[in-house]
Amino acid sequence: MALAACKAPNKVISDNGWITLFNGQNIDDWIVKVHHYEPGVNYGNTFRAENGMIKVRYDEYGDFNDQFAHLYFKQPFSHFHLKLDYRFTGELQKGAPSYTLLNSGVMFHAQDPRSMPKEQNWPISVEMQFLAALGDGKPRPTGNMCSPGTNVVFKGQFYEGHCINSTSKTYGKDEWVHAELIVLGDSLITHIINGDTVLQYSKPTMGGGVVQGYDSTKWQPGKALASGFIALQSEGQPVDFRNVQLKKL
Repeated sequence: MALAACKAPNKVISDNGWITLFNGQNIDDWIVKVHHYEPGVNYGNTFRAENGMIKVRYDEYGDFNDQFAHLYFKQPFSHFHLKLDYRFTGELQKGAPSYTLLNSGVMFHAQDPRSMPKEQNWPISVEMQFLAALGDGKPRPTGNMCSPGTNVVFKGQFYEGHCINSTSKTYGKDEWVHAELIVLGDSLITHIINGDTVLQYSKPTMGGGVVQGYDSTKWQPGKALASGFIALQSEGQPVDFRNVQLKKL
């Protein structure tokens, strides 16, 4: 495949329009925001580029201390097709909430991380949630929707809950899973796991709960979310990401 470099030195556009967001070598094109810290502080080297992957690790942490973190690509997008691979590994960090076990995700239509105070725990955003099997034999779908500080329309109805389960299969720890996200501004949103469409919803708006510590001047309930930043999540479970690519639609 022929490749041509674009203006950003670490971003590559392929001949079929896919933009490589992670160059496999560093996270210079990304912005870290960790709860309790100012934007740009990569506390404990939480996010690191190693072996062609973005790794989320906690070996430099003590107690987790609610240090939820997100790694944002440096520019916002509106209409796009995102694809990436992820896998869970390692053990849940000491002090992390039990619900974060084998739990991560990718946020989109997120607020600019530089607009987040130190004590804001999650960005106002929509999340494509990633989960893995807990080893108890029970189904645990991945590619779900969660809504920190947002609401969506699901099956034609305004949805006031926090998460919507997808119809995906259950995948295990240490297993690479291919995830795709197709976002058409504030219209239709589609989640795809290993080639299967597993969830669709529409009309994301600002609203709902979960997010704490935000700047009240940024809070506009009912505002349509048609664009925003994309971020990889850290919630206490080690996870790897690779092949992070995007095509503008």
